[in-house]
Amino acid sequence: MRYTLFGKHTGLRVSELVLGAGNFGTRWGHGAEPEEAGRIFNAYAEAGGNFIDAADSYQFGQAEEILGELLKGRRDEFVLATKYTQRANPQDGILVTGNSRKAMAASVEASLKRLNTDHIDLYWVHYADGVTPMEEIMRGFDDLARAGKILYAGLSDFPAWRVARAATLAELRGSLPLAGLQVEHSLVQRSTEQELLPAGQALGLGVVAWSPLGGGMLTGKYRQGEKGRAEGFGGKVFQAENSAQRTAILDTVISIAQGLGVTPGEVAIAWVAAQGALPIIGPRSVAQLHSNLAAADVRLSAEHLAQLDEVSRIPSVFPHSMLEDPVNRQRSTGGKLERFDWPRVPVA
Repeated sequence: MRYTLFGKHTGLRVSELVLGAGNFGTRWGHGAEPEEAGRIFNAYAEAGGNFIDAADSYQFGQAEEILGELLKGRRDEFVLATKYTQRANPQDGILVTGNSRKAMAASVEASLKRLNTDHIDLYWVHYADGVTPMEEIMRGFDDLARAGKILYAGLSDFPAWRVARAATLAELRGSLPLAGLQVEHSLVQRSTEQELLPAGQALGLGVVAWSPLGGGMLTGKYRQGEKGRAEGFGGKVFQAENSAQRTAILDTVISIAQGLGVTPGEVAIAWVAAQGALPIIGPRSVAQLHSNLAAADVRLSAEHLAQLDEVSRIPSVFPHSMLEDPVNRQRSTGGKLERFDWPRVPVA
């Protein structure tokens, strides 16, 4: 396992694959028993992994409870991330859910208790609730950091314009910087590339990508009759093979995998990593973990990447459809587009 810095605003060194703990526990009716979760965690650690991503709502708090036991005696060996917004307990009401400072304060205390730790390394807002202002969220993060309860803060599943506002507020106020961005990204979910990934790159955020396998679809296992997340999570966090393009994508992934002598899942994860994000793997068994970890050794050629990019391409939306038009680019570069070295990192 190799390591990289988490974005440009931290000195935090994280492993190239992130272990998602959504399958740690069975309170959702689908997941790994604590013993199997322990084997997954230990095998990931033995492979050099050090970045754990959880949420208070995962398995209704059981995932954090399991992690709290597994981290005993080795807490400082891992970057521990968790989230708040949803219900850790099915009975939780309106005041302890959403993005408010009240919900944040209550949630962080409950997570610290379940995780059996005095601090969380990276605290995410799980997703935008649509009503809490960014000023309130960023002030809450800063207060938690000053109290020593969190070290870094990030936004998961937020619109790009709100991510930009959050980063700007922190920069102007000299408060805790926004460190990370979490998004869904895979060969069958590329809309993230229109706004969110460029925003993360331009703002210097550490970007992690959930569901790089499209909920397992890109492994090809559903063609073999397996059910997995297609039924286990009630069809949530799952991308179905429900279009001619998606069939072509999976056919291409399988073809490249056969040529390289690897699994389709390894190719799918390696493609996400090649786009600059840290893939989150969420295995339910040790066997799945080892298959996911093998992706770190897959090196896709320029030809492979071009094939995958082309078959999975989605139409640009405005304003990108206009801004990427070669005619407009030629005009904005004074007729010297072919001689202009375009920046590799988007500008903010």
